[in-house]
Amino acid sequence: MEHEIYLDNAATTYVSGEVFSAMQPYFLAHYGNASSAHNLGREAEAAVYKARQAVAALINASADEIFFTSGATESNNWFIKGAIERSAVKRVLVSRIEHPSIMETVEYLGRHGVEVEYINVDEGGIISIPDLLSKLSKPTALVSVMTANNEVGTVQYINTIGKICRDKGVLFHTDATQAVDSITLDVKTMNIDGLSMSGHKIYGPKGVGALYIKKGTQVETFMHGGHQERGKRAGTTDVPCIVGFGKAAEITMRDMSINNARIRMLRDYLIREIEGRIPAVKLNGHRTQRIVSNVNFSFQGIEGESVLTLLDLDGICVSTGSACNSGTLDHSYVLDSMGVSDEMINGSVRFSLGRNTTKEDLDFLIEKLVKIVGNLRKISPIGIKGEL
Repeated sequence: MEHEIYLDNAATTYVSGEVFSAMQPYFLAHYGNASSAHNLGREAEAAVYKARQAVAALINASADEIFFTSGATESNNWFIKGAIERSAVKRVLVSRIEHPSIMETVEYLGRHGVEVEYINVDEGGIISIPDLLSKLSKPTALVSVMTANNEVGTVQYINTIGKICRDKGVLFHTDATQAVDSITLDVKTMNIDGLSMSGHKIYGPKGVGALYIKKGTQVETFMHGGHQERGKRAGTTDVPCIVGFGKAAEITMRDMSINNARIRMLRDYLIREIEGRIPAVKLNGHRTQRIVSNVNFSFQGIEGESVLTLLDLDGICVSTGSACNSGTLDHSYVLDSMGVSDEMINGSVRFSLGRNTTKEDLDFLIEKLVKIVGNLRKISPIGIKGEL
């Protein structure tokens, strides 16, 4: 292809060169099992601890509050199931726009006697604080609200939610997978009891993540077997990937400010160009309270899948929603919960920018997108009504 432009960074990011270089020795030279008592094992254990410190620093936690997992899906499952198992109160609240790994987990719990309620969101994807307070009038074990939404990029007021939960004596968990690369998180000031994240969303390897569990929080062991992760999560330690995750966390802290400034300018440029050059479009998610990398638009009168396919033919990678759901044709429950019409949901496309995105990439995208949307609308039986 003449061009290959990757605008699906919310699904996954590439492994940065610094991260890859940090991982290599632990495949080839320092390959010991971190649970072994000999020298190679101690080298591996030391590398894992260094990574644990780096991940902890990213969210202002202590190293002994970080537990490595296979990714945020496992972390989400672990905290929610583990907290409910240890609680005498079998009731959980989650927002209506959580990632499927949260939604499927609470649906599972609901089938096993746990009361599940969903917190409403407004048209920008911000949860309703009055609805949260109303639902907290009943005894509740846990509230889980994601820091930033994976589809529309909306950022929640985590400080407010955390304080409410702390005042009510309710555990607060947040899936911060989409947020840790662009938002400074502090689990202490934000009153967070549990936080999930993944390495591959911050230019680290796939297959590794972490769960922060606040010291003293009672969460049941998720995987049984060996004594890895201080007896809380059995399984041979994936030293190379953990090292890579730690390095990615270190780089994220180091470069967040400069990366965010550049990506934010590109994001705002893309939004202005799409709204200025393509009629009958709708920006999904909160206009300002959103992560710097996310742009989600609905195009009236056409299918988002058609836009994705035609952009792909031009070497441009985008998404029509969460990558975990991209193999289905189901409506986006996120957009539906925000009150977006069925027609506009069908016409939604997500563009997620990254560290290697350039203005030239976006200019190429915009030229192609203008033509694609125009051509699709010419043959569309729906047409443009002019009402969004």
